[in-house]
Amino acid sequence: MNRFTVSSIAGLGAAIAILVLCVLSNLQSTVVLIMAPFGATTVLVFGIPNSPLAQPKNVIFGHMITALIGLICLHTLGVTPITLALATGLAVACMMFTDTTHPPAGANPLLIMLTDQDWSFLLTPVVTGAVLIVLVGKIYAVIKTNMLVRWPN
Repeated sequence: MNRFTVSSIAGLGAAIAILVLCVLSNLQSTVVLIMAPFGATTVLVFGIPNSPLAQPKNVIFGHMITALIGLICLHTLGVTPITLALATGLAVACMMFTDTTHPPAGANPLLIMLTDQDWSFLLTPVVTGAVLIVLVGKIYAVIKTNMLVRWPN
C-alpha cells in the first residue's frame, strides 16, 4: 500500500475513535469521555498499532496510572510549579517501572491538576475512554485486515 492509503486508513480510524467518544458523551449529558491526550493516543493506536507504546496494556494502564498520580498530587499537594513537575516526573517513572509507557498519558497529571479535576475523572473519561479507544482500535484492525485481504491487486 502506498503512503497516502496507509495515512488515510490511520486517520479514518483515529477519527472514528474520537467520534465514538464524542457521540457516547453526547448521549449521556453527565458523562464526558473525551480529553485532549486521547488525540495523541489515537496517533499511536491507529498510526503505529504495532508499537509497544500503542499496546492495550500501555494505553489503558498508562492513562490510568498517570491520572491517578495527577489526582493524588492535586488533592494532597495542591498545584504549584513544583507539584506539577513532581507529578509529571512520577508519572513517567511509574509508567516506565510498570512497563506501561504511553507518551500521551504523560499529559494527564498536568491536565488534571491544571483543571482541578475530581476523583471521578479517573473513571470517566480516563479509564473508560482509554478502553473504548483500544476496543475501537481492535475492531478497526480486524475490519482493515479483512478488507486488505480482499483488496484487488
